[in-house]
Amino acid sequence: MTTVTPPRPDGAAERSPHQDVLRYLDAASTLESTRSEVAALEGSEGVESFNRQLDLLKRRLLSDPRTFREMFISDGMQAVAWEFRQPELSEPFVETLWSMLLRGDDASAVLMRFLWNLPLGKKRAFVRALDTHLSDRYPMFDGLSVDWPAGASIPPYVRGADARSQDFELVNQGYLGYMSLGYTARDIDLFVWLEALRDKQCAEKPCELGIFLAEHREPKGGCPVKIHIPQVLEMVGTGRFREALELLESCNPLPNVTGRVCPQELQCQGVCLHTKMPIAIGQVEWFLPQREKLVDPGGVQRRFAGVVDPWDAATKPPVAIVGSGPSGLINAYLLAAEGFPVTIFEAFHALGGVLRYGIPEFRLPNELIDDVVTKIKLLGGKFVENFVVGKTATLQDLRDAGFWRIFVGTGAGLPRFMNIPGEHLLNVMSANEFLTRVNLMQGLRPDYETPLPETEGKDVIVIGGGNTAMDAARTARRLGGNVTIVYRRTRSEMPARVEELEHALEEGIALQVLRSPSEFLGDPKTSFVTAATLDVMELGEPDDSGRRRPVVTGRSETIRADLVIMALGNASNPIIKDSEPRLHTSKWGTIDLDHQGSQETTLPGVFTGGDAARGGSTAVHAAGDGQAAAREIVGTIDVAPDAITSMVATARAYSDLGATAQTILATSELSDGIHEFTVFSPLIAHAAQAGQFVRVLPRSDGELIPLTLADWDTEAGTICLVVQGMGTSSIEINQMVVGDAFAGIAGPLGRPSEIDRHLDGATTVFTAGGLGLPPVYPIVREHLRAGNHVTLIAGFRSGNLMFWTGPDERVGRLQAQYGDQLDVVYTTNDGSFGVPGFVTGPLEEMLTANQRGEGRPIAGVVTIGPPLMMRAVSDLSGRFDVPCVASLNSIMVDATGMCGACMVPVVIDGKMVRKHACIDGPEIDSHIIDWDKFLPRFGLFRSQEQASRVRHGLA
Repeated sequence: MTTVTPPRPDGAAERSPHQDVLRYLDAASTLESTRSEVAALEGSEGVESFNRQLDLLKRRLLSDPRTFREMFISDGMQAVAWEFRQPELSEPFVETLWSMLLRGDDASAVLMRFLWNLPLGKKRAFVRALDTHLSDRYPMFDGLSVDWPAGASIPPYVRGADARSQDFELVNQGYLGYMSLGYTARDIDLFVWLEALRDKQCAEKPCELGIFLAEHREPKGGCPVKIHIPQVLEMVGTGRFREALELLESCNPLPNVTGRVCPQELQCQGVCLHTKMPIAIGQVEWFLPQREKLVDPGGVQRRFAGVVDPWDAATKPPVAIVGSGPSGLINAYLLAAEGFPVTIFEAFHALGGVLRYGIPEFRLPNELIDDVVTKIKLLGGKFVENFVVGKTATLQDLRDAGFWRIFVGTGAGLPRFMNIPGEHLLNVMSANEFLTRVNLMQGLRPDYETPLPETEGKDVIVIGGGNTAMDAARTARRLGGNVTIVYRRTRSEMPARVEELEHALEEGIALQVLRSPSEFLGDPKTSFVTAATLDVMELGEPDDSGRRRPVVTGRSETIRADLVIMALGNASNPIIKDSEPRLHTSKWGTIDLDHQGSQETTLPGVFTGGDAARGGSTAVHAAGDGQAAAREIVGTIDVAPDAITSMVATARAYSDLGATAQTILATSELSDGIHEFTVFSPLIAHAAQAGQFVRVLPRSDGELIPLTLADWDTEAGTICLVVQGMGTSSIEINQMVVGDAFAGIAGPLGRPSEIDRHLDGATTVFTAGGLGLPPVYPIVREHLRAGNHVTLIAGFRSGNLMFWTGPDERVGRLQAQYGDQLDVVYTTNDGSFGVPGFVTGPLEEMLTANQRGEGRPIAGVVTIGPPLMMRAVSDLSGRFDVPCVASLNSIMVDATGMCGACMVPVVIDGKMVRKHACIDGPEIDSHIIDWDKFLPRFGLFRSQEQASRVRHGLA
């Protein structure tokens, strides 16, 4: 083994041992002399003073290190200030300065404050230096100094049109989008800081307050949620990002959302004194919470970790919020933050209202809505989903359940149509329905069951010029459609945000202006739309909105259309006003406010805001209304402490009951493919009335389907559903077992049956075909309870498919209880039981006998069952001039009127108009229904349903 000797220091290997000894003796002598000198000097007055000062300096450094750091920083800033007194900033200085800014420490914060406080000329010199010396590294700096700050800024990162039009990923990714190009989070901080440097800190604050108008009208522009924009920008400009976020969220807990969808060009940025290029306030607003998630992922949970649950504290009375859209969410957050127990009641199975069902994820990711919901939950807020206020419970029911105040933020409601010829054709639908199927029900994903119209390679036209039209058009484009937007005015009059329209055009969407549909044409064999006839328009005199009115020129043209999406705005949904007659509404159906400057309605203790009160408006105006209502509610507590405790306990129990899982308690097979379910759903059971139905979501990735309420038990808190396995969703429901819970059941929906007392001797005839018997049963029971005579004609394909007919079953028990008050006739198509043939056979015999003056007079006919059967009954009763209503469970999505999918074409005074089965029905006068136009709707998604069955092995 070889040992390696390391080299000796100071070239010792080249000297002899004798020389080393001489050097050692010399060094030792020098050291001894130095020690003696040091010892002599230590006792001198000057050295003793120096050591005392040094010791004091050490102690101060340990006790207050910040003082010395700031002293050294101050010295450094003097050097920086000297550089800024030069005509131009040198490249080495700019490189050093920028590297210090990138450090993100105290020194960089001092530099940011220094630069913020510089006069405008020096700021321009700084931006000019960035442009000159750093634009190779940061291409967004190239040309930034030209017309800065008035007309130049760093834009947010927007994905290229070719890539983004193929997916549903976020389009405008904000400043943080630059991270996808390799820039760091600190780089992004500085981009946003540079945007804030443009701010003038205007004393008049038009971005926040707006421009005030005469006669106490709402100001032009400004911030509806009263964000302190100048202060936020100052905090960003001085490097205090977290403080800026805290101030922002103290005004608006939805900055993630409003920063994305607020029309800033009409609000804060619309009145910015930088008229050439307003400061990107919305982008800054959205950036701050997203930055916080990036740099401190668990920050929200820690921030709310010590919050006392308002339901446990019970020091303030509970508040019910109806709807989880922008107005409801901000109202709930602000009240919960003030210590109020709040419960949000939402009609859908997912939270967010129009933010979720109406706005695509390429514009507003669902995770941003979830962020707000999470904060409310951390503050103790409760959420009850699948709860339709006005149906599941009235406003008075909520007051009776212990809620002290109620805020109604239910949105606008019913989509508008044009009532032009051909509007009944298949694949003519509202933007609400189309977007709900895609956004809320995730119909674009192959693992979800919601059917979508075929769009790949199809010609799609979108009627309208607002933001909803842009959302629908861009969604259809991403689904593979060849999309054209049709608008009756010119591009300059379009109410859509400029950014959204520009993005749509960049993505390859065509625009036809000064065009308005006058008729839709269809294939007579399939009833699907094939083309649209467009009237050519020109602009006339201004209308009430100030825009020039479109006028028909007499010329027209026809374009191909495989799918037509109507995006014409919304009318008010009548559900809440119909359930509460004391609530005053306008002639348009919007909820009236009690007095100017208040969000309280004419019903004391009930507040409202957003589209429910305004009609069609914007998310940020809705948020502003929710904020204003919260301020009012906070300042009006008029309940004694002991009463508060009782109210909180009652409201808490009611909220928990509403959120209870809707679980199957019993199930049985009635006949081949038909199953009966008893489901625990106490609030629906309490509210149910004969003739109503429910909206069922079997699982989170399933399809929303309407099912008629077959029965209910108020005391047990159960409802009864009967399901025939036809499509994938219904077949999978029939595979559910006791203990399984539905993802959501909402209701009871629709109008209950109108049951009047008949003249003595008259009878109401019910024709129930197959699965029509379950919905007929509760209506028959109510007629019998009212003292009416009933004739039930129940038809089945064959005797082995019959159910509920035995002596111990539902119909049998009614016969035993009511005796001669109930006549029952059974028919089977194959003649295996009862009267051979269809239900129309016995009905025609009764009608004919009546015509001869024989038998019981027929007060009216109710028909429920297969659509062809209902039409046959309607035609037959019409020949004898006997009233007839048909109960229609048509194609539906939300089943509350919002989507407009359950369109029923009816003829009134010779004119075709539309009714909606979920709002006007489900029972509708069968004699005004245009059955030729209505029946094809049941085949709208036949091919998609067949494909789903094949995909699941159920074909």
